Amino acid sequence: MSAPLLEIADLDVAFHGDGTPVQALSGVSLRLDPGQVLCIIGESGSGKSVTLRAMMRLLPERRARIGGQISFAGRDVLAMTDRQLRAMRGREMAMIFQEPMTALDPVYTIGAQIAETVRRHLGGTQAAARARALDMLERVGVPSAARRLDAYPHELSGGLRQRAMIALALSCGPQLLLADEPTTALDATVQIQVLLLLRRLQAELGMGIVFVTHDLGVAAEIADRVAVMYAGRIVEEGSVAEVLGRPAHPYTAGLLASSVEHVAPGAEIAAIPGAPPDLRALPPGCSFAPRCRHAVAACDATVPPPVRPGPGRMARCFTPLGFAPSGHAVEEHVA
Repeated sequence: MSAPLLEIADLDVAFHGDGTPVQALSGVSLRLDPGQVLCIIGESGSGKSVTLRAMMRLLPERRARIGGQISFAGRDVLAMTDRQLRAMRGREMAMIFQEPMTALDPVYTIGAQIAETVRRHLGGTQAAARARALDMLERVGVPSAARRLDAYPHELSGGLRQRAMIALALSCGPQLLLADEPTTALDATVQIQVLLLLRRLQAELGMGIVFVTHDLGVAAEIADRVAVMYAGRIVEEGSVAEVLGRPAHPYTAGLLASSVEHVAPGAEIAAIPGAPPDLRALPPGCSFAPRCRHAVAACDATVPPPVRPGPGRMARCFTPLGFAPSGHAVEEHVA
């Protein structure tokens, strides 16, 4: 087995302010191999974006307390100095933010922002950096790319801004790309174009991608592996076909059942009852237990340990769907 590109072990993140601490992440462990696409899915507030920002050390140091380990290309990210972080960000690990209109600087042209990143990390002349910026805009499919170089972010449509953000993130050829719901604000046609673009560029550049989304259709389109988050924990992980095709955790099954796909017009959607827990006062047991129809007494008292329903799979559940607690499959599969 090859060495992982990214490995996270027992990652904890708590935000401290004037009030009660907020436990945003609890014991998150993930692994990403080179050239692999890992999708993190879950409801809003489950900790997906916090996980990505922790990987790049973008969380406010005065308010965020981070524990555990984050290893990127064999290096300890949590032990890096500010200088090492600046050298890594954008060059080896890059990020596509959820809303490019707020991520891009409104007072600089698209070309100037990409060229600045290229010169900062790769060096060279301004002319060479501008040529690189033009090449990246063309590679991500921006029409009339030479003209868009001198456009400001507000002069571009949402789809073009997202493509410009992707060009900026990929301009220095990173090994790892973090994508924080990059298709959320786009219409369906542009969304599929962006997904196909990312898949093509990922194959061409051989980079790893951690892709955050709450859209199961997006995960099915782009992912090799899927990690499901709930209340700051990874509750299930496995290949995209296994997790979405035969979920082991009741929360994953609830997400799949909540989709409008295959629901007749006028029929009621099988939504998950209740609401996610308050991260300032997490229950002592399984955070999903109050919403779970498969909960047993142990769920209210203890956080479920990870079980292994199969090779490369994990679920934090005392009664994993379709599997015995020992990890062996059972005959009856509860959908």
